[in-house]
Amino acid sequence: MAELTRRYIVMPLATEGPFDPGDPENAFVLKPWKDPAALRALEAYRASCYPELARELGEWIARIRSGPVLRGGVGARNESHAAARPVAKPRTRRASALKATAKPRPSKSVRRKRKR
Repeated sequence: MAELTRRYIVMPLATEGPFDPGDPENAFVLKPWKDPAALRALEAYRASCYPELARELGEWIARIRSGPVLRGGVGARNESHAAARPVAKPRTRRASALKATAKPRPSKSVRRKRKR
């Protein structure tokens, strides 16, 4: 998992500090082994990142899903809510969406005039 470990180093703080939501350098750490909501967030992140990292995240997700069910305090509380909601499938661009973003083709009369 070179892409995943090369990019992120996460370690616990020695003491609990205040979390400043306005600080762009802050990190919010999720524990996907212990929290089903965190696992869903990881799956959503995988659907939106570059291919190498997505592949490694997919391997990690598969390992979590095949392992034992562990729940922490927040994870146990989130479990009942996660079970009630369907898992969102990653969105893909359909051909109709691609056509909508393509440049419109000029009319035949305009194309004929260009040829002359």
